[in-house]
Amino acid sequence: MSRILIGGASGLIGSALAGAFSGGNEVIRLVRRPPQSANEMAWDPMRAIPPKLVSGFDGVIHLSGENVAGRWTRVKKTRIRDSRVVSSENLARALASAERKPSVFISASAVGYYGDRGEEALTEASAAGEGFLAAVCREWESVTNPAALAGIRVVHLRFGIVLSPRGGALRQMLVPFRWGLGGRIGSGRQWWSWIHIEDLVAAVSDILDNRDLSGAFNMVSPNPVSNAEFSKTLARILGRPAIFPVPDFVVRLAFGEFAKAGLLSSARVFPARLSQAGFRFRYPALEMALKNLL
Repeated sequence: MSRILIGGASGLIGSALAGAFSGGNEVIRLVRRPPQSANEMAWDPMRAIPPKLVSGFDGVIHLSGENVAGRWTRVKKTRIRDSRVVSSENLARALASAERKPSVFISASAVGYYGDRGEEALTEASAAGEGFLAAVCREWESVTNPAALAGIRVVHLRFGIVLSPRGGALRQMLVPFRWGLGGRIGSGRQWWSWIHIEDLVAAVSDILDNRDLSGAFNMVSPNPVSNAEFSKTLARILGRPAIFPVPDFVVRLAFGEFAKAGLLSSARVFPARLSQAGFRFRYPALEMALKNLL
């Protein structure tokens, strides 16, 4: 039995991982409130963490971060950056100084690392992109260096759009599409890189167990699609039309800077390192994934 510590266990990804790993392992959740059970520990991710708090775990997974969706005010951007960078740095430093260090520290990142790249095929070997999200992701990954220097295996998970009916982008899209009011966003030509939640959990499990795997991994399916194709596929599975596109100017008016960096940004990302490690996707194609989820 392994002892696994998870930060961000209440989120979409964290709750799925905590549930999957609970069988046969001791899973402890870091929470920002008084603990309500023996499998919770209180922490303040914005403050220095006592090394003894994180000592004695076999693996540590850190997923905390302010939701990037919404209009990016100056305050919102500060929360997006600090909730990722400051918390990751505090945790990495605490792990590096712990008496009993974990063998692996898995920290979240995102395909936002690559920025808006149009049609370019992107793998983990691709250079970082431009813009706010790319800068946050670069810093987010770099602050885990203290853990790596202390001999801990460090992994960065660059998440694409995680498909689950329980939350995230898919859940937000379901209401308008079920009412027949869905359609592409802007031109629809922007690439969306996605992954089924079950494939994500399976991939993280493999990475957790394989001591030879470290560094960045693109957590996406091998078949990214355009936003237009995503919209058509979702509508077809729901038995609804997809004839109400959201014009570019409307998206920008509603969401400001987030529209360009998030909804209209194009990232055609491939899971090269997962494929090299022999990982086999259960849901490699979008239609297959959506049929299973819906």
